[in-house]
Amino acid sequence: MPASAMDKDWLCFHPNPSKPGFTLPPGAVDAHCHVFGPGAVFPYAPERKYTPCDASKEQLFALRDLLGFERNVIVQATCHGSDNRALLDALAHSNGRARGVASVAPDVSEAELRRLHEAGVRGVRFNFLKRLADFTPREVLMSVAERIAPLGWHVVVYFEAQDLPELWNFFTRLPTIVVVDHMGRPDVTQPVDGPQFERFVRLMREHPNVWSKVSCPERVSVSGPPTYDDVVPFAQRLVESFPDRVLWGTDWPHPNLKTHMPDDGTLVDMIPRIARTVQLQQQLLVDNPMRLYWA
Repeated sequence: MPASAMDKDWLCFHPNPSKPGFTLPPGAVDAHCHVFGPGAVFPYAPERKYTPCDASKEQLFALRDLLGFERNVIVQATCHGSDNRALLDALAHSNGRARGVASVAPDVSEAELRRLHEAGVRGVRFNFLKRLADFTPREVLMSVAERIAPLGWHVVVYFEAQDLPELWNFFTRLPTIVVVDHMGRPDVTQPVDGPQFERFVRLMREHPNVWSKVSCPERVSVSGPPTYDDVVPFAQRLVESFPDRVLWGTDWPHPNLKTHMPDDGTLVDMIPRIARTVQLQQQLLVDNPMRLYWA
């Protein structure tokens, strides 16, 4: 797809990310990233809410190598809807070094689920951000979750912190591991021990099947780049409270950002600030994603 077709206010990924100063542990996994198109090969969904710049598997794998990761977990982007062809193509060309999280239609067949599993898919994503995805009834989502549970897959959920009370009962009934994107997008102007974030911590404390990605400071920070200082206490708290249920990812190519485009090398250099010991870094970057996606 030509670059001219993307949304006029779309910010493309950083053209020359830095090599991080922090050396990742052997076997590190970037557990949240995407591929977009290329649109000329894998057309974007007609019902999409945005049209991005292309972000190919070759560019993703080059970034993986630059940053020092060995593996990726590629999450289906909402601009592709439930057409997982771009995701499956990336998995097929990863030499076993990538796993996937798909989006599936409510009427997905058992044969298609088996095909996705054999290709390396290990989860489905439910998006509750109305600006990114159309509303899907929760009983439909529950039916999908019940069908993927026998495969050992998990559900990834994307929502904003203020919506957690409304979604709590649904999340706690899901019959799978539940992985929350980006710490549930907390309001970092509120205290880390305040009622809003405490609610999310309680969700994880009371429900041992709930995991969290401690990713995307560029999405929730108010203080901003390059250090995103206001996000660090929130990520630290989850990593230290639930060391065996946290994941980290770049979120490359950083869809739908409006203010700035982060340097992925700088994001990697934040890791020792949120996982402050070698053991916590090993769990966050290697042990946890390997257990969830490659076991």
